[in-house]
Amino acid sequence: MEFSNRYIIGFSIALCLACALVVSSLAVGLKEPQEANAALFKAQNVLRAAGVLEEGQSANREEVDKLFEKIDYVVIDRESGQVLEGEEPESLDLKKMARDESQSHETPKEFKNTLVRRVPNKLLAYEVHVEGHEALVLPIHGYGLWSNLYGYIALTPDGREVKGITYYEHGETAGLGGEVENPSWKAQFPGKTAVGPDGDVKITVVKAGTVKEPEYQVDGISGATITSLGVANMLQLWLGEHAYGPYLENKRAN
Repeated sequence: MEFSNRYIIGFSIALCLACALVVSSLAVGLKEPQEANAALFKAQNVLRAAGVLEEGQSANREEVDKLFEKIDYVVIDRESGQVLEGEEPESLDLKKMARDESQSHETPKEFKNTLVRRVPNKLLAYEVHVEGHEALVLPIHGYGLWSNLYGYIALTPDGREVKGITYYEHGETAGLGGEVENPSWKAQFPGKTAVGPDGDVKITVVKAGTVKEPEYQVDGISGATITSLGVANMLQLWLGEHAYGPYLENKRAN
């Protein structure tokens, strides 16, 4: 059976439109559950950083919601370090704020390797009040070797010591920089001094095998010096005076 060119073109267009409609419908239908799953994954990582969930331990949405009844999700004024009452954390788009010069602060040149060009004037934090796991959990991010690394660092309620760290998104090389996810590497962080009495950031990551000050230095990942340096740089930025430093200073004073 032969078909005219007009028929073939018309049939092809109709088929393309039908396929596009199906794909679009699936994308719209899956968007909400995908966003919900992403939010659950991040919440689980907050709990892991604080030690509420152990490495490898999971929790369903109902269990996470129950635990989060004892967690305050707060908005912080970056400059003063004060918690802003009445602000809704979920309504803030920090990435958008960081692109707006009127709503952000330019990152100093010494942190250029983090590729965090601007820090928003408002920051987010989790104040965990789960018995036995009280902590401040702060979002952190910065560049490693190949990608941005996104994670959380948990500190004691006074902000002085590290309780845990976790990374939930990155594109580093598996077996090398990807070892930021390795429980044995992350296990070095708890108990390290995070911030000194004068607000100077102490916690850092050094080249593998060169730890000389174990109270605050973390042994870097073997074969992943640049990724390790990226972690060190982002900790210096986010725990310092240009980001969460004023907030942590207030916590030390309480």
